[in-house]
Amino acid sequence: MQIISNPERGEWATILERPTQTVNDIEAIVTEVFNEVKSNGDAAIKKYTTKFDGVDLESNVVSQEELANSTKLVSLELQKAIKTAKDNIEAFHAVQKTSRVEIETTKGVQCWQEKRPIQKVGLYIPGGTAPLFSTVLMLAIPANIAGCKEIVLCTPPNKKGEIASEILYAANLCGVTKIIKVGGIQAIAGLTFGTETIPQVYKIFYPGNQFVTVAKQLATKYGVAIDMPAGPSELLVVADETANASYMASDLLSQAEHGTDSQVILVSTSKEMLNSVSTEIETQLEVLPRKAIAEQAIANSKLIYVENDALALDMINEYGPEHFIICTKNEDFYVDGILNAGSVFIGDYTPESAGDYASGTNHTLPTNGFTKAYSGVNLDSFLKNMTFQKISKEGLLNIGETIELMAEAEGLQAHKNAVSIRLKDIN
Repeated sequence: MQIISNPERGEWATILERPTQTVNDIEAIVTEVFNEVKSNGDAAIKKYTTKFDGVDLESNVVSQEELANSTKLVSLELQKAIKTAKDNIEAFHAVQKTSRVEIETTKGVQCWQEKRPIQKVGLYIPGGTAPLFSTVLMLAIPANIAGCKEIVLCTPPNKKGEIASEILYAANLCGVTKIIKVGGIQAIAGLTFGTETIPQVYKIFYPGNQFVTVAKQLATKYGVAIDMPAGPSELLVVADETANASYMASDLLSQAEHGTDSQVILVSTSKEMLNSVSTEIETQLEVLPRKAIAEQAIANSKLIYVENDALALDMINEYGPEHFIICTKNEDFYVDGILNAGSVFIGDYTPESAGDYASGTNHTLPTNGFTKAYSGVNLDSFLKNMTFQKISKEGLLNIGETIELMAEAEGLQAHKNAVSIRLKDIN
């Protein structure tokens, strides 16, 4: 990993640049797939599944028999682990429920806010080099707690036309209503427009690669909402001389193995710590099954020395990491000062992997600096806030003149008349 010492503020943007392609680089292929799916439905889905996934499917809908068989293919130990994670994720998201908010703003004017579920949601689960059944839990569990009626899951098949048993088991356990064997851009297009077999949805959720991220952004042009702009995974660790170098290296590598376009960064006020972590990374990397992937991600990554905590915190807020690990003696300084991060992990015994799987927080988080404006997936992601109001005669008498004056000042006479006609009857 590249070690950078005391960079000037003017260099931060360049040093912290993500290793991602621009939208212009990949938008053409995304638009082409969208146009074909919009026009040709399942025929286009089949074409691109053959092209991108290398399999010709008779049906892209997962059958009940496949679901039933998936349980037999998942070990009892893993089933137990998945259920434990499910319990923790349910517990954390269930406490995010809020009750009706109500106030009488003026005597006789009652206003309140209630939440309603999004009726139809689409969940995209990456398959590829690592079938992320944990993401099924992170998305389907809050969707169920929220009360979404249709939960459609899309995930790419392997060369045999099959879905990982762990994904099917988790989906069945968490109440997914339909599972489709389709991946990539074509899956997002199918959820956007609807096809003969893929239901059209109102909102799409997905953490993943750059192509599907651009596809999600294109989906918004057709009236479909998305959870957030989320692309390749990233992690930033801040550590001082008190941190454990082997722990820090393991955390950095845990994110580096996600994909070749992942990025991991260590910021430290200790040069010795940077050198120790660099050595540990080389040692731990040698025994990783996904060494080739992690090596390429490490090439995109940085070890950065800064002189003090204040500079470190400024740099971290400028970067806005998806995952942020704090391992310093004055952890409260960073906990209180962090403004831009998707999820924060505090202390030596809080690895980022805990949030990925089983602590209870959600691992679907904004990347590419979008933590400056977006939250990670939570219960509210699957809900809409609706406002209500009821005004009595007394209430309209109390605010009627205010409405009339404001409407007339804006030149909207019909708005004024809608109040005036009622006030005449009341008086």
